[in-house]
Amino acid sequence: MEKILMTSEAMGRTFSRLAHEVIEKNEDLDNVVFIGVLRRGVPIAREIAKKIYDFCGKQIRVGTLDITLYRDDVGEIGDFPDVKAHSIDFDIHEKRVILVDDVIFTGRTVRAAIEAIFDIARPKCIQLLAFVDRGHRELPIKPDYVGKNVPTAISEKVLVQIADYDGETQVVLRGA
Repeated sequence: MEKILMTSEAMGRTFSRLAHEVIEKNEDLDNVVFIGVLRRGVPIAREIAKKIYDFCGKQIRVGTLDITLYRDDVGEIGDFPDVKAHSIDFDIHEKRVILVDDVIFTGRTVRAAIEAIFDIARPKCIQLLAFVDRGHRELPIKPDYVGKNVPTAISEKVLVQIADYDGETQVVLRGA
């Protein structure tokens, strides 16, 4: 069973709203950078950065982060996990880093991403932007920005689909 939670148009409106929230919360956008968690956090970060540029002319740098080796279940994903290279070609020391991910669930991905960021540099602060918050946290982590809250059962899955990866752009709830 699948249910469409957000269409491409609804996602576009949410990107705009999130961009406005980032602008409002961060007076000095020159010291703000986005780091998208691979895979779908990256295009979400790029889209919101583009909206910020459209709204106020400020260019937000976007980096990519692979958290594979920082996962607490890395031993369970096989002997040779597929690790992608980080692509953060700018200084994040003393910057306001906005970590961007598609779905927040238990909080373990965010914990891994924070560890990875601190291995690179010590930012001034880290804010969290989750496009979808589905609840069921196992760690005390709460996003600063949320595109959509979606109450789910543990057995359900929320998929943020992006055209470049999935052929279409939408958010889908898949039942067990």
